[in-house]
Amino acid sequence: MSNPIETFFSAWSETDAIARHAAVAASFAKNGTYADPRAPEIIIGSKALADYVGLFISNAPGWSATVVKSDEVAGVARATVAFSGKGPDGTDMLQHGQYFVETEGHTIKRMVGFAGTGAPE
Repeated sequence: MSNPIETFFSAWSETDAIARHAAVAASFAKNGTYADPRAPEIIIGSKALADYVGLFISNAPGWSATVVKSDEVAGVARATVAFSGKGPDGTDMLQHGQYFVETEGHTIKRMVGFAGTGAPE
């Protein structure tokens, strides 16, 4: 069985809305919740979340999100994700985010993301 966190972030580069919704639905619990600094509020449910991911794709065409590291303690996973693509000036860009994830079976029940990795600057 595939990792729900990796399945979810694979949807962040999926331009086909049906495939994107399927990937998010396969990785998130029906009433799962998601929050990150750019989300206007906590997002509930896979349909609303797939729509939110679609906004990322429309605002950052050609970008991808890849889990570059993950670990788990006491049922909570921590994933570092690399967001990469071309910037407005055509140069390669890379940004990292860190996510804390609670799962329920093989789906994500709750995910909270932060910009950066929390490393000192």
